[in-house]
Amino acid sequence: MEPAEEVRFLILAAQREGNRQLAQGLRPLRVTPAQAEVLRLLAERQPLSMSGLGALLVCESGGNPSRLVDRLVTAGFVRREEGSHDRRHVELTLTPAGHETARAVAAIEAELHAGIHAAAAGHDVEAVLALLRTLVSGSSAGDAVALRAGRSADPHGAR
Repeated sequence: MEPAEEVRFLILAAQREGNRQLAQGLRPLRVTPAQAEVLRLLAERQPLSMSGLGALLVCESGGNPSRLVDRLVTAGFVRREEGSHDRRHVELTLTPAGHETARAVAAIEAELHAGIHAAAAGHDVEAVLALLRTLVSGSSAGDAVALRAGRSADPHGAR
């Protein structure tokens, strides 16, 4: 196997394993990894517009997470409110149940991150990060990560 092919498959395998572990931890909360990402983003940056949320999401590309948000509104975790200055502008915020679930999601993610941190011990993490940033540079998911990490200006005014 060529090194580039192995890198590709190892990234895919790591992503699938991380998502499997996250989904398993989230199952009792009855939220998917994509829904958990929305809850965490709103907990950190609310209120967000739909486009502002879309610019920050890694789980979905295309910048319009309306179906994902619809499911969270129906579940009672997210509230849509008219903007204070423009009724056509919709702001997304968490409900009390959404805040509680976002806190539980954060704890589950912290466990996952602790496992990644332990696996990374003794490795040149900065070199790995540099490679991964280069691989996703210019993609919508890569742009979302850069925006969330504070390495990019926000074109949608997400807070």
